[in-house]
Amino acid sequence: MTATTTSALWLAYGAEGQVVGSIRRTDGEYIVTMAGASSTLGSYPTMDIAKNALHGHMTPGADWPQFREH
Repeated sequence: MTATTTSALWLAYGAEGQVVGSIRRTDGEYIVTMAGASSTLGSYPTMDIAKNALHGHMTPGADWPQFREH
């Protein structure tokens, strides 16, 4: 039997159109990485929690990013 991996990628864009981070889904977990970071923030059980984690690591007072699937 062969294991199947389901993955997807969303980029998060800041108010000025710059990429501020990404969320990658792999086998039911959502992995958050900030732009320019050498490691991930962590993995989360839902997309909503992952989005909140990414936003929480942006500059204080930053607008909610726009998420686009790629």
